Amino acid sequence: MILTSSLVDIATVIVLLHADDARQIGVREGDRVTIFNTPKGTSVRAPVVITETLISPGHVTISSGVNKRLQITDGDSVEIRASSRPASIEFIRKKMDGGRLSREETAQIVEDMTKEVLSPSEITAYITAAYINGLDMDEVESLTREMVASGDRLTFNTRPIVDKHSIGGVPGNKITLLVVPVIAASGLLIPKTSSRAITGAGGTADLMEALAPVTFTVQEIQQMTLKAGGVIVWGGATNIAPADDMIITYEYPLKIDARGQMLASIMAKKMAVGSDTCVIDIPVGPGTKIPDEAEGRVLAGELIELGRRLGIRVECAITYGGAPVGRNIGVNLEVAEALRILEGDTGPNSLMQKSVALAGMALEMTGKTAYGFGAEAAMELIRNGKALAKMKEIIAVQGGDPKITSSDLVFGSNVFDVPAPNDGYVVAVKNRELINIARTAGSPADHGAGLHLHKKPGEAVKKGEPILTIYAERGWRLQRAIEEARVSMPVVVEGMLLDRVPPVRRVA
Repeated sequence: MILTSSLVDIATVIVLLHADDARQIGVREGDRVTIFNTPKGTSVRAPVVITETLISPGHVTISSGVNKRLQITDGDSVEIRASSRPASIEFIRKKMDGGRLSREETAQIVEDMTKEVLSPSEITAYITAAYINGLDMDEVESLTREMVASGDRLTFNTRPIVDKHSIGGVPGNKITLLVVPVIAASGLLIPKTSSRAITGAGGTADLMEALAPVTFTVQEIQQMTLKAGGVIVWGGATNIAPADDMIITYEYPLKIDARGQMLASIMAKKMAVGSDTCVIDIPVGPGTKIPDEAEGRVLAGELIELGRRLGIRVECAITYGGAPVGRNIGVNLEVAEALRILEGDTGPNSLMQKSVALAGMALEMTGKTAYGFGAEAAMELIRNGKALAKMKEIIAVQGGDPKITSSDLVFGSNVFDVPAPNDGYVVAVKNRELINIARTAGSPADHGAGLHLHKKPGEAVKKGEPILTIYAERGWRLQRAIEEARVSMPVVVEGMLLDRVPPVRRVA
C-alpha cells in the first residue's frame, strides 16, 4: 500500500497507521510493517501503532527513530507492507518459559535491540524474563560478548590496561577521583569510563564534570589515555556497549538489576575499553545492593569467573557499605573532599583507606609492587604529590583548568544545620535517606547542593550539636530537604541505655 507520510519527533521506533489502512495491510497493534523509501533505496521494519482519530486513511506517521534510517521528508509517498515478527521474539518467549539461550539466540536478541527491531515492551519482556529465571554463566558470557560487539572498542598496543568498578549503592563513593590518578601516576594506563547518577546524588561522571568536560568519542578517549595515562569520562557519550545502556534504560522504571545482566554490564564495559586487569569494589551492608559479606563473596566469585572467560584478570574488594564514604555527599562537596586528600589533607579515614586499598590492589596485580605493599605504595603516591600532579594532567587533557583547587569548589549558599536530638552516640546512618536529602536539595543537577555528615556511627554527640549540614543553591530546595530530613531521620542517635525492660508484674 502506498501512503503519504508525515514525521513526528519521537525517538521510539514506531509507525502510526489508521485502523482502515491497517486492516487492508493485514496488521494489528504491535505487528510489524516494512516501510520502503524507493527513491533512496532504504527500508525499515518497525512496530505498528493503530489509531482511528490521530491520522486519516491514506496517511502514515513515522517517528524520527524510524526516519534516521529511512530518510524521508514530510509529504513523501512510501510503500508499506506487512512484515514477519523478528525471530528474537521466540527466543525471548523461550527465556520467559525458563529455557536456556544459546550464544546465537542471545546474539539475535542483542542485535535486534540495538537495531531497534524490538519494541520497548519486547525488550522489557526479555529483561524481566532474565530477572525472574536468571542467566547461567554461559548465557552471561554470551550476553557480555554481544554487548561488546554491539559498539566501539578501545585498542591499546601495550599491557597492562587497568580498570576499576564499584557495584554502587553507597553515598559519597568518590574514590575514583583518587584511584585513577594514583594508578596513572604509577605509570599504568587506566581509561575510566563512568556513569552519571540515576538514583544517587552524583555519579562519577557528574563529579568529574565539575573539574573538566567528560563527553568524548572513543578515539579521543584513547588518545587522551595515551597522553595522560588516564581519563575519567562519561561512558554514555560513547558508543561503547550500547546494548548495555539500552538494558539499563529499560530496567530503571522497574527498579530491577538482574544478576546476570549486572555481571554482563560490568564486564562488557571493561572488555570494551581494552582492560586486562580490573579491581571491583563490592560494598556490603544495610542499604547497599549486596546485603552481607557472604553474598558479596558469591558475587566476587562470579565476577572473577566471568573475567577469566573473557581474558580479564579480576580481583574483588568486599568493603564496608553501612555508611557513606567520607563525609560529603553531592557534586562539589565530594570533589572538594577528594581534592583535599590529593592536596595533602589527611581527609576522612574511610575515603583514604578505601581509595588506597583499591588502588594498591591494582598495583599488586600488575607487578608494580609486591603483594601486601600496594596500599602503602598508593599512599606514598598521594603523599609525595605525584597523584595530585597526575590529576591535574588528566584535568588538563580533558579540557579543564589544571590550576583548580579544593577551595575553588563552591557550595550552595542556602545552609541548614540539623541538630542532634539528644546526647548519645550515632548508632546508625541511613544511606538511602541521605541520598534522598541530597537529591531533594538539588544534587546532582545543582553542583553546589548536597550535605556534610558531621557524625558517623560510633561517634559521640551532644544534644543540639550539628549532625548534618544541608547545602542548596535555591531556598525552596533547602526547605524541602529540611523537611525530608525531619521525616526520614537519617542519623540515628541513642544513649548507651537503649531501653529499660522491667519485670512482668504478677497480679495477685
